[in-house]
Amino acid sequence: MNLFTDLRGVVLDALDQMTQAGELPAGLDYANVAVEPPRDPAHGDLATNAAMVLAKPAAMKPRELAEKLAARLTDPRIEKAEIAGPGFLNLRLSPSVWQDIVATAIRAGNDFGRSTFGQGERVNVEFVSANPTGPMHVGHVRGAVFGDALANLLAFSGHDVTREYYINDGGAQVDVLARSAYERYREANGLAPEIREGLYPGDYLIPVGEALREKYGGSLLDRPESDWLDEIRDFATEAMMQVIRADLAALGVRMDVYSSEKALYGTGRIEAAIARLDSLGLIYRGVLEPPKGKLPEDWEAREQLLFRSSAHGDDVDRPIQKSDGAWTYFAPDIAYHWDKIDRGFDQLIDVFGADHGGYVKRMKAAVRALSDGRVPLDIKLVQLVRLYRNGEPFKMSKRAGTFVTLRDVVQEAGADVTRFIMLTRKNDAALDFDFARVLEQSRDNPVWYVQYASARVHSVLRRAAEAGIDVSDDALLSADLTAISHQAELDLARKVAEWPRLVEIAARAHEPHRVAFFLYDIASDLHSLWNRGNDDPSLRFLQDGSAATSQAKIALVRAVGVVISSGLAILGVTPVEEMR
Repeated sequence: MNLFTDLRGVVLDALDQMTQAGELPAGLDYANVAVEPPRDPAHGDLATNAAMVLAKPAAMKPRELAEKLAARLTDPRIEKAEIAGPGFLNLRLSPSVWQDIVATAIRAGNDFGRSTFGQGERVNVEFVSANPTGPMHVGHVRGAVFGDALANLLAFSGHDVTREYYINDGGAQVDVLARSAYERYREANGLAPEIREGLYPGDYLIPVGEALREKYGGSLLDRPESDWLDEIRDFATEAMMQVIRADLAALGVRMDVYSSEKALYGTGRIEAAIARLDSLGLIYRGVLEPPKGKLPEDWEAREQLLFRSSAHGDDVDRPIQKSDGAWTYFAPDIAYHWDKIDRGFDQLIDVFGADHGGYVKRMKAAVRALSDGRVPLDIKLVQLVRLYRNGEPFKMSKRAGTFVTLRDVVQEAGADVTRFIMLTRKNDAALDFDFARVLEQSRDNPVWYVQYASARVHSVLRRAAEAGIDVSDDALLSADLTAISHQAELDLARKVAEWPRLVEIAARAHEPHRVAFFLYDIASDLHSLWNRGNDDPSLRFLQDGSAATSQAKIALVRAVGVVISSGLAILGVTPVEEMR
């Protein structure tokens, strides 16, 4: 149940009545009519902008329209409709509305807030897609958590979601991986490795070298590169993918599909995608303008095969084939996205690192052209994570060679803490991760604060059961919820009512961090009510001598627990039942 959507329907019905009565002209567009929480809770429970957005097309003064609308809002849930400012309409609802929300949340359980907003739309979320040249680093952590939480959020809001990892195994970096692994293979055979400049120096390739020795013995030693490059490249790539899959599992991330860039070569799929663009008049041979600013020393104007991406919103056209006939890195990416379109997805989402900002327009242009504008592509850029310990920059990992690994972070902070903290900033804002602060027990640590609220919910239920109070959902639903009557209690129930709306807003905007923010707010409200009970016994959840009143107040706590549990599930975090 989305109370805001429901009462928006009440407002729209009243507007239709006004139209039928000749108080409004026919054909008004209600698309921008909203019902939402007022900025100042003192102004009421809900507010609608209907009079403001419809006054001009209706040729009426906003306050005049608001007065007529208020007179027709006779729904029993609306106790009062007050005109504010130039024509906003503030609505005050009956306490029974918030009491009913408590029952609705308990009855729905973890499905409370789940919606059909997505209408089964098939969405492909491609995220992580790290080069298979080593273990995942801390930058990949944030992209993995963001992509997984976004997929959870979209599924919760009624979308049919596929999580996909694109293995970049078709470029020069996997040849470098093969050469690096070969040096570790030589090392495993008792020879000194030659980790020259340009190779991957991390110790993580030592086990790969040992595995190669077990398979080949010394048969590849002193053989020319042409004899072993392809075989070791495939072997090392698969070994790194096993490491990456294990890293993702440690973070609680699962993929539905792993797609290979290499699989696109030699199959005609790249050629077919380019032919599709050519059939649209978007492929031509030409010479690109030189880069803006200082020319690189090796710049040379060459005729290339170009994609007219500027026809679909890009700043310049993009090369898809080099002058020597080799495909640019953009060509297989075009083919890969065409494959996703061909698989029948209604919407594509790519989660990229911050260094891919220049790639956004060209990729959107390609998808727009390939799908005739039918399939939208949203590219979410994930900014950097800066690691600290007690305010000091965190030192790099020697094992990895050049970076802090995902496994380093998860082993030290834990998967749940890591996931929650990675969602405490919007994806396009930089994030500081201090190992000391994310583990401290204080209100300044959002994950601890929310988990503390979860633990308090379970503590109340345990204590009540120990006192002989029936706290089963059936018993709580049978309780007289009019005992939830204090303004502080109604305010907490009002926060519960906002959850379905928040889910839809976050899903529409592809912003799972909104869930983390909301959980912090509702946890704060619960803690505040708990603390007020220390001074005012009537606000305590367990009322001495009155099991019936206790059940009503415990029902409110249970409803909050439902929201916290569902929200944490979207973030991929396990709610705790007690703090240790």
